[in-house]
Amino acid sequence: MKYLCLIYSDESAWNTMSKAEGETMMREYGAFTEGIKKSGQWIAGHRLQPAATATTVRIRNGKLSTTDGPFAETKEKLGGFYMIEAKDLNDAIQVASRIPSARVGSVEVRPVFETPAA
Repeated sequence: MKYLCLIYSDESAWNTMSKAEGETMMREYGAFTEGIKKSGQWIAGHRLQPAATATTVRIRNGKLSTTDGPFAETKEKLGGFYMIEAKDLNDAIQVASRIPSARVGSVEVRPVFETPAA
């Protein structure tokens, strides 16, 4: 089953890290990514640009409306994701618990609804 691991953290925390702390975190991400690739659980994953670069799109009464940034006002912003293959939710949670940002932010684990082939 496919799961999406949505990584949330306070973007400003990256700015307060020392260069060594930032490099350590990036090495941990590299090791984590390589590990889930080798295990066959990796499907996709990317770091996102800062939330300030986001645009929220809505259609109301047939009219397009856009807003700069994310819709929710919160310190923790969506910073990246991994799409993984896991045997069940517990397996997906175990994978998500190894994502380095889980120590400083949060990781939402959500099953992907897979539409049956026609």
